[in-house]
Amino acid sequence: MNSSNNSLWRGNNLIKSCIVVGDLVACNGLFWLLRNVFESTGYNCMLHVEATKIFIVLTLCYMVVAMKLGFVTHRRKVYAYQVVTHVLKTVVWYAIVLGIVITLGEIMKLRTWFFASYLISCLLAMVILRISIRMVVKRMRVSGRNGRQVVFVGSQRNMRELYHEMMDDSANGYRVAGYFDFERNEEFPEGVLYLGGPEEVEWYLKANPEVQYLFCGLPSKDSKVIVRIIDYCENHLVHFYSVPNVHNYLQNRVHLNMIGEVPVLSLHNLALERPENKILKRAFDIVFSLLFLCTLFPFVFVLVAVVTKLTMPGPIFFRQKRNGLNDKEFYCLKFRSMKVNAQADTAQASKNDPRKTRWGEIMRKTSIDELPQFINVLLGDMSVVGPRPHMLKHTEEYSRLINKYMVRHFVKPGITGWSQVTGFRGETKELKDMEGRIRGDIWYLEHWSFMLDLYIIYKTVANVFKGDKQAY
Repeated sequence: MNSSNNSLWRGNNLIKSCIVVGDLVACNGLFWLLRNVFESTGYNCMLHVEATKIFIVLTLCYMVVAMKLGFVTHRRKVYAYQVVTHVLKTVVWYAIVLGIVITLGEIMKLRTWFFASYLISCLLAMVILRISIRMVVKRMRVSGRNGRQVVFVGSQRNMRELYHEMMDDSANGYRVAGYFDFERNEEFPEGVLYLGGPEEVEWYLKANPEVQYLFCGLPSKDSKVIVRIIDYCENHLVHFYSVPNVHNYLQNRVHLNMIGEVPVLSLHNLALERPENKILKRAFDIVFSLLFLCTLFPFVFVLVAVVTKLTMPGPIFFRQKRNGLNDKEFYCLKFRSMKVNAQADTAQASKNDPRKTRWGEIMRKTSIDELPQFINVLLGDMSVVGPRPHMLKHTEEYSRLINKYMVRHFVKPGITGWSQVTGFRGETKELKDMEGRIRGDIWYLEHWSFMLDLYIIYKTVANVFKGDKQAY
């Protein structure tokens, strides 16, 4: 292994080691601190073993989780929300493992407030630690340390896009020395060196041992050249990556999966297809909807029922068939905000819609009319967060007019969603309005995380209090 590879390997391992040491200090230190704080206030934590033994248990439980989940802070391209999401997942699994070990081993009697305070403190400490380390790593990479020396073989569109992904942010730590191809490509960014034809790759790598990574985007017709380059890289500890050119028939991102030993490319990387994420999201939906339905909803229902019966004839609830997960139809519940009318299942509400009553206008502006959908969430037809469900007529129409419209049905519809908090709520007067909503829905299902759901809920509540001009 050359010195550059050694340095890079040591750098990444130093980052991981700093995270492990920092996390262990936080986990053990916070446990000791909180135990003393709670016991000083008369809240006995009921520790059944010596303090040193509980610290060993804390350390082992953390190490099991850390080895299972790994780290993301050291990666070249990672965003703050991804770091926070990974920490949250780590703390959740740490809580499960630690809770089981403490309970089965009868190490201490778990007190709810103590354990909850401890886990929240660990979460905050780990987030601060990782974000701080991430900032230090980014500064190091901007200054040229912990960098990766890279060469490209091929100069088609996929390689040019890869160049921008690597180089547009210097904090990624990539240094592209240049590209090889059968001829110079004037479309490649200015200033990137043309290093010669693919037959010169081996000579260049021998003369420049600091290059550790090679990305090849040559078409399959040049397989003999590609195999020769692979053989050289494998025998000289240069990391080889194949960059498929799928832009001839695909314009969106693709994701690599393995079926046995066969690599396949999928169009969408749906986090909600993973069992652990499904369980987490469903558990949150059940707890959140139950809490609301058992506390605030009865009071809201009584208020709405009384005012509705006094101001307009007809039922309190409005039931409408809509499309849900995998295009399955279900009855979406709302408090009725309009007079009984024949267009209920065909026409969207408009700003000055004569079908709305004054009370209905108030409910729609404050989103009170949407609250019965927590019953849909509890029944499993909807989620708290997801693409808004559309009436059957609109799904039929827009699926013919908008490309990839039906992709939004790969996840459960929600009471609120990413599109609704980013400016695409309410009436879609023009086709471009619905297209923007669909783009937002697809972005959500490709970028789902539990923290994103919490952020969308926060934005939804904030919009209710400050007012949303699209709510009518």
